[in-house]
Amino acid sequence: MTISRRKLLLASSAASAAAAFSRAAIAAGPTLAVKDTYKVGFAQTESNNPWLLAQTNSMKAEAEARGWQLVYTDAAGSAAKQVSDVNSMIAQGVDLIFLAPREEIPLIPAIKSAKNVGIPVILLDRNVDQSLAIAGDDYVTFIGSDFIEEGRRVAEWLVANNNGKTKIIEQEGTAGSSPANDRKFGFDTTIAEHPDFEIVASQTGDFARDTGRQVAETLLQANPDANVIYAHNDEMTIGAISAIEAAGKVAGKDVMILSIDGGREIIQLIIDGKVAACCECNPRFGPTAFDTAVAFAQGADIPVKIINPDNFYDISNAAELIDTAY
Repeated sequence: MTISRRKLLLASSAASAAAAFSRAAIAAGPTLAVKDTYKVGFAQTESNNPWLLAQTNSMKAEAEARGWQLVYTDAAGSAAKQVSDVNSMIAQGVDLIFLAPREEIPLIPAIKSAKNVGIPVILLDRNVDQSLAIAGDDYVTFIGSDFIEEGRRVAEWLVANNNGKTKIIEQEGTAGSSPANDRKFGFDTTIAEHPDFEIVASQTGDFARDTGRQVAETLLQANPDANVIYAHNDEMTIGAISAIEAAGKVAGKDVMILSIDGGREIIQLIIDGKVAACCECNPRFGPTAFDTAVAFAQGADIPVKIINPDNFYDISNAAELIDTAY
């Protein structure tokens, strides 16, 4: 049978239109039906510090208040286990997954797997590599703090209140995580604008108290002139204080200490004079996370990023605000 050029062109156009429709349907991403209650997953990265416990408690409390079933998992600090946790939630047929990705790249396949079976994913606290997964397509949105802004705010406070302290040790968070990457970028790029300041050493403390202590001990020995420690979270800050005191120095006097997270223990250390300042990273995700899921189900236009408000603490307001800290 001979196919005319006109029919061939029509067939080609129809195929192109179908492909375009298919791409548009894929780009739209999964949807969520409107229901009275939902079965949702929350894939937590780990539970080894007060910030993560506060985040988890907020999510659990919100699920209970709404009467939703929450499938909760703890990856115990393993990206591989977190991928397995998400795949388990997919197998259990959850309606939606809240995911706090431990690292930016390893969780991409799990997000794509959920998308492929029509389960929407909302990212909490930590983001993923934006070149590999796209908000509004591969996942619904990211809810969390502006980590770059956190680092920038700490750096600006240091520049304005340094009291001659300019030699900085930086304790980085978990390698490959968005908080560590962004808090470093925000701080380092701001400090680079001020030639009187120098980051003399920078090393990961993995967001952990004991690792932070060990790293601080090593870096203080290698850089005895360092007089500022900037830690990417409270746990490493507390570890650094132990290292400073073990070296026979006075925290808050010989070495200025700056932190991010804003837990009650750190706010008390500001009042006590051991920590100079801290940018909060708000862990109370529950209300916003669940409200966003409901709005998504109702067809609302969800922004690709929803930024939590963060306080900033120093001696001027720590006593006043300590009761509001987690």
